[in-house]
Amino acid sequence: MANTKPLILVTNDDGKDAKGLKALIEVVRPLGPVYAVVPETSQSGMSHAISVRKSIRVQYHKEVSTDHYHCYTVSGTPVDCIKLALNKLLPRRPDLVVSGINHGSNASVNLIYSATMGAAIEGAINRIRSIGFSLLDFDPDADFTTAALISKKLIRQVLANGYHPDLCLNVNIPAIDPKEIKGLRVCRQTRGYWVEEFEESTDDQGNRVFLLTGSYTNLEPGHPETDEWALENGYAAVVPVEVDHTRYEDVDTLKDLNFDLNK
Repeated sequence: MANTKPLILVTNDDGKDAKGLKALIEVVRPLGPVYAVVPETSQSGMSHAISVRKSIRVQYHKEVSTDHYHCYTVSGTPVDCIKLALNKLLPRRPDLVVSGINHGSNASVNLIYSATMGAAIEGAINRIRSIGFSLLDFDPDADFTTAALISKKLIRQVLANGYHPDLCLNVNIPAIDPKEIKGLRVCRQTRGYWVEEFEESTDDQGNRVFLLTGSYTNLEPGHPETDEWALENGYAAVVPVEVDHTRYEDVDTLKDLNFDLNK
C-alpha cells in the first residue's frame, strides 16, 4: 500500500441517487480509486439481510464511471453489495469500506436494524476496516456539509493509522452547522429500545394493512459516555462495533447451569 493509493469500496442503503451517497463519494474520490456498489432501491431497515435462493442483477453504470471511479447497482441488499464487490467486481481487496451517508440516525439500538451498518459489519467480517456514516436528518434533501467534514477527517485518520480489523465504526453526525460541531467523540452505544406502533388501514381487497411507526426510549438519558449524549451535545458519535457478539463475562455463569440432558 506504500506505493499504491487505497482502493475504497462505497455502499449505502438508500440507493444510487441518495444525496448522502453522493456526498460520501465526493469525500473519498480524491483519496484513490473508488468503487460504488449500491442497491438499486432503498434497503432501509434490512440489517444484515442477504438474498437467498434468488438471482441478483448487477448493472454497471458506464455513463458515470471513469478510470478511477466505477459505479454498480445491485438488485439486492447492502450486504449483497459487499459480498458481490469482494468476490466478483473489485480488481483487488479494498483498503477501506465506507457505508452511507445514511439519511437518519443509526445510534443506540438502531445499529441492529441498520442496513448501513450491516454493510460495514460485513466488511469487518472480512477483516477490512469499515465505517458506517449516518446523519441525523431524514430529509432526502438534507445538508451534508457537516457530515462530509466529519467523514473526511475520520477516513483520513483511519487510512493513516488503522485500527483492529475485527472492528467497524458506527459514526452518527448531528444535523447542525459546521461551525457548531464540537468534534468527534468516541463513546459507547446507548441502551434503549423502540415502542412499536402500527397505523392500521384496509386495502382494496378488504385485507388489514399495517404501517410500522413508533417511538424511541432512551434508558440512559444524560449519560455522558453514550452516543445519544454525544449527539445531543453537538458531537459526532464514534462507536467501535465488534463482529463477535459474545458476552464473555457471562460465559462461566452459564457453564455453571445444569444442562445435563440425562437429569
